[in-house]
Amino acid sequence: MTVMQHARIDTEEQILGLYRAHLSKGRATLAELFGSHMEVESSGSWLTTSDGERFLNTGGYGVFTMGARHPIVMDHVLRQLTTHPTATRILLEPTAARAAEALVSVMPPGLDRVHFALSGAEAVETGLKLARAGGRKRTVSMYGGYHGKTLGALSATAKEVYQKPFRPLVPDFVHIPFGDIDALRAELAAHPGEVCVILEPVQGEGGVIIPPKGYLKQVEEAVREFDGFLILDEIQTGFGRLGEWWGADIEGVVPDVLLAGKALGGGVLPVSAAVATRKAFRPFDKDPYVHTATFSGQPLLMAAVQGAIQAVQEENLIPRGRDLGERLLPRIAKIAQKNIPDLVVEVRGQGLLIGVELVEAGLAGELLIELFNHGVVANHSMNGSSVVRFTPPAILTETDVQFLLNAFDKATRDLVRHSAKMPEGGN
Repeated sequence: MTVMQHARIDTEEQILGLYRAHLSKGRATLAELFGSHMEVESSGSWLTTSDGERFLNTGGYGVFTMGARHPIVMDHVLRQLTTHPTATRILLEPTAARAAEALVSVMPPGLDRVHFALSGAEAVETGLKLARAGGRKRTVSMYGGYHGKTLGALSATAKEVYQKPFRPLVPDFVHIPFGDIDALRAELAAHPGEVCVILEPVQGEGGVIIPPKGYLKQVEEAVREFDGFLILDEIQTGFGRLGEWWGADIEGVVPDVLLAGKALGGGVLPVSAAVATRKAFRPFDKDPYVHTATFSGQPLLMAAVQGAIQAVQEENLIPRGRDLGERLLPRIAKIAQKNIPDLVVEVRGQGLLIGVELVEAGLAGELLIELFNHGVVANHSMNGSSVVRFTPPAILTETDVQFLLNAFDKATRDLVRHSAKMPEGGN
């Protein structure tokens, strides 16, 4: 029995009922907005639903840089699965060592100590703990930044709706405007030797917010001047998403800790990492039990990391993604300006992280649905609700590109027709 045949045993109504009973009523309601489709199969840039429809996947929140089930990644994972998927964590285990070696080889120079985790939020927690163990008890993050929803990561994620139910959060977190180097310098100068700064090179969930040119380098210089600690959250922007291995590479920045995730598992398995300098990692080097997790460095995940890095290198996905982004951004912007000039605020992006900002959040939701109706999966932005976000794979073919542009053209035309029918003030 194939995967699709097995999935067809369940009806959409049955699965919706199980979501409501055991997962999330809100999530079930959201699924209904998209027609209650069930995704049951994926390959490359495409996913298939239980009724046989195919959709171009430009969503996935940055996970699918190399598409789904990339053959090189799958080969590594399947070989590991049939030999030694989970380790005792007592003995030496080669896949973890080789995965760390491979990851360090593509990092900015000086980042050579690795702690593997499963989720991006866990990697954030690791970076925050390294900062505090190094004496930086005060943390500065940016408005609009997104770092996850575990308690420490949530304290850095400056979004009222996510924070409010869980207060009090971790103390000594402050938030300042993204891109404002003067505000950062003032905070660092007021607390020399005490501040950890965490930020993204480009704010993904913030709605693809790109800082002024040179800002990241200015942040690094200010942190060094006032003896701070710099965490660069590249969970979404890294691994080729911005057209380089890391956003740090664009301005030659070397943080104390760089956080990786999402695409790190090759679009097959969940894995993240905090990669640190030797000095920053010293607390973990001294005591191997001070920060641990049962599945940190699990062999199956480490095989995926090795496969993902090999796939990016052998298929030149960094320059391919950069070229693809340079082609897509102006064409998407042109269509938006032609079809929805009164509804679009801006189209912006870097590499394969592209955002379309609408004049209100309701229109962004409508555009997502219209794109889906024309065969394309995209994402909303959790900290920028009026922004539709495209994070396409670097493996798009010319046919895929044309499909995406045609779908966006049709979706924006339909958006105009439907928004014209809305009652005044309605969403």
